[in-house]
Amino acid sequence: MTRTARRFAVDAAAVLALAAAMLAGPAQASDKAIQRQTSFGGSCVRCELAGRNLAGARIVGANFAGANLMGANLRDAKFHASNFAGADLTKADLTDSAMAGANFSGADLSNARLRSAEANGVVFAAATLSRADLTDAQASGAAFRRAVLIGMIARDAKLRGANFDGARLASAVLRGASLQGANLSRVEAHGAEFRDADMTGANLSNGSFSAASFRDADMRQANLNGAGFDGADFRDAELSRALLHGADLSNARGLKQSQLDDACGDSRTKLPRGLSVRHCAGVRLIVKPGEQHRTLRMVPAVPASPVSPPSPPSPPNPRYIISVGP
Repeated sequence: MTRTARRFAVDAAAVLALAAAMLAGPAQASDKAIQRQTSFGGSCVRCELAGRNLAGARIVGANFAGANLMGANLRDAKFHASNFAGADLTKADLTDSAMAGANFSGADLSNARLRSAEANGVVFAAATLSRADLTDAQASGAAFRRAVLIGMIARDAKLRGANFDGARLASAVLRGASLQGANLSRVEAHGAEFRDADMTGANLSNGSFSAASFRDADMRQANLNGAGFDGADFRDAELSRALLHGADLSNARGLKQSQLDDACGDSRTKLPRGLSVRHCAGVRLIVKPGEQHRTLRMVPAVPASPVSPPSPPSPPNPRYIISVGP
C-alpha cells in the first residue's frame, strides 16, 4: 500500500461515527441545511443512528446490516450498492432517496416514507413495509419476495417487473400503480386495492385476492391461473386474453360476459352463474414483419411461465474511505 493510500484508509466504524456526528445528531425542524456534499462508506454493523439527520448523504458500498436508523432523516440520500439487511428503519424518512443496488433484506421499514424514492432493482426480500408510503416511488424490478406489505401505500408507483412472490399485501393500496409483468404469484392480498392499475402481463397465479378491488384495472394478458377472487370487484376491468385456468371467480363482483369473451379458461374455471369463458390453452403474441402495432391472436399454446425480473447487483465489499467535498 502506498503512503497516500495509507493516509486515507481508516477504521470503518470510526469513519461512519465521524460522518454521523458531522451530520448533526437527531433530526429537528430547526436543523440548518448542510452546505456541502458528504459521502462515506465502510462498515457500521448494528450501529446506533436512530433519529440522525443524514439528509442528502451519499452512502457508497457501506454496510449498515442490523443498524438502528429508526426515525432517521434520509431525505434525498443516495444508498448506492449498500447493505441494510436486518436494519431498523421504522418511521425513517427516505423521501426522494435513491438506492440503486441496495439490499434491505429482512429490514423493518414499517411506517417509513419512501415517496418518490428510486428503488429500481432493490432487494426487499422478507422485509417489513407495513403501512410504508411508496407513493410515486420507482421500484421496477425490485424484489419483494415474502415481504410483509400489509397496509402499504403505493399509489401511482412504478413497479414494472417487480417480484412479490409469496408477499403479504392485505389492505395494500396500489391504486394507479404500474405493475406490468409483475409477479404476484402466491400473494395474500385480502382487501388490496388495484383500482386503475396497469397489470398487463402480470402473474397473479395461485394468489388469494378476496375482497380486493380491480375496478378499471388493465389486466390484459394477465395470468390468473389457480387464484381465488372471493368477493373481488372487477367492475370495468379489462380481461382481454387473460388466463383463467382453474381460477375461482364464482363470487366475484361486477364481472360481465363481455369482459370474458376474449379471455381463456378451462373446465376448472369457476365463474358467477350465467357467465362462461372459452376453453383454450393460452395466448401467443404474434408480430408480423412490417407491422407497426402488435397483433394478438388466440391460438393453442401451453401457458408460459412468467419471466422473473433481473436480480439486482449484489453489494460490493465495503469501502473504508470517507471524503467530504467543499
